[in-house]
Amino acid sequence: MQFKQYKNGSCDIKFSWKERIILFFTGKLHLSNIGLRHFGNHLVRIVSEWNLNFDEKVKQKETFKHTKIEGK
Repeated sequence: MQFKQYKNGSCDIKFSWKERIILFFTGKLHLSNIGLRHFGNHLVRIVSEWNLNFDEKVKQKETFKHTKIEGK
């Protein structure tokens, strides 16, 4: 899986063909402890960079337990 971040703060997560097949048949991706560590490191880096790129309205948004996340 690869992360492509844009200057407006949005991001695409691109899955390989193998990951897409796994997702199709199992509905999930299992990450090993090392894989989860790398995934977490990427997310922390991306989140810190997102906050630099978001406009002020988005920076002030709050997320709650039941906030719905929508993709495009």
